[in-house]
Amino acid sequence: MDEKEFDYINVIPFVDVMLVLLTIVLTTSTLVAAGSIPLQLPQASKNREDLLRIQTIEIDRTGTIYYNSSAVCQRALFEALMHIDRSTPILIRADRKIALQTFVDVLDVVKTRGFTRVSLQTESVR
Repeated sequence: MDEKEFDYINVIPFVDVMLVLLTIVLTTSTLVAAGSIPLQLPQASKNREDLLRIQTIEIDRTGTIYYNSSAVCQRALFEALMHIDRSTPILIRADRKIALQTFVDVLDVVKTRGFTRVSLQTESVR
């Protein structure tokens, strides 16, 4: 008895799966894009004090450290952060051309002082 070779591949199950996936993607993307999911967002107090008391640490291209726009050395930065509440937000801004060690040293000072709200400012690529 001669066995017949396969002349084609059955793609119907593949098409079925792809149509199901397409349906799921279209349904969820429509809800996300339109924002039609009704939500009642939790309320938060509009505490502007947090915005006013953000402490900034900046490192320029030459590696000079600035604390709230005043040039400081690493030791002076450590001492300046001693007198600040640990829940105060810290914003670190660093030039992209600095040595990594300079950034790590500043981050280590902030970490050693126990700050929990630390952000790194970056620029989005356009």
